[in-house]
Amino acid sequence: MDIVILIKAAIMGIVEGLTEFLPISSTGHLILAGALLGFDDDKAKAFDIAIQTGAIFAVILVYWQKIRDTVVALPTDKQAQRFALNVLVAFLPAVILGLLFGKAIKAHLFTPVIVAGTFIVGGLIIIWAERRQRTNPAAAHIQDVDAMTVMDALKVGLVQCLAMIPGTSRSGATIIGGMLLGLSRKAATDFSFYLAIPTLIGAGAYSLYKERALLSMADIPLFSVGLVVSFLSAWLCIRWLLGYIATHSFVGFAYYRIVFGLVVLATAWSGAVTWSA
Repeated sequence: MDIVILIKAAIMGIVEGLTEFLPISSTGHLILAGALLGFDDDKAKAFDIAIQTGAIFAVILVYWQKIRDTVVALPTDKQAQRFALNVLVAFLPAVILGLLFGKAIKAHLFTPVIVAGTFIVGGLIIIWAERRQRTNPAAAHIQDVDAMTVMDALKVGLVQCLAMIPGTSRSGATIIGGMLLGLSRKAATDFSFYLAIPTLIGAGAYSLYKERALLSMADIPLFSVGLVVSFLSAWLCIRWLLGYIATHSFVGFAYYRIVFGLVVLATAWSGAVTWSA
């Protein structure tokens, strides 16, 4: 396989790993990077979704202790059972609404104005959520994911569905939505990571199944490079983010989103990026 293609796959893997779990929309960044690299055909779109699996392996590695303890205790421990149920309940709305409206969303909402608008509005919501939690610390009454109820999980799962609107950010929707629903910044971030495991693995498997006619054995090196690089960059990003949120808010990401929204409008207006792709 052409070394240039593998380099492009590695760059896309870095972009995926660094943006998937930050509240800045990995999809928007992958569209922009793919356009700049000339890596934006139908196979590349399937590649973008498939390499999310590499990022998920990074989540599993970082949270391995909690995941292993939950699986081992699942048959007998009520706390483990409730945690697993919460993740399942939060996961289901995205499955149902994704199957019902996924095609319509891709057909009608991938426009520069909508992508830019969701970036900018999302940034403003982050600023509001952080200000709300800073001025009213009691609003964050759920300090740990184990304290969440099934109803808390369902609400976060419904908020996650907003990420079907391009530019919203799955992690941004679940983390900031969780904070607005009463979770602490740490609890919301942790639950966002746990919820990502079934959500992104399911999305990746479904995408590969739908686009299987475009793929062949010759694509294995391409996808392997993307998965490995995505895993490594996501692992570094997750470790950094968990340390960052201990002493910082998400406001910096909010301003980044607003600037990126303006970049979307500028690149669309100039014709540099086809955001409808």
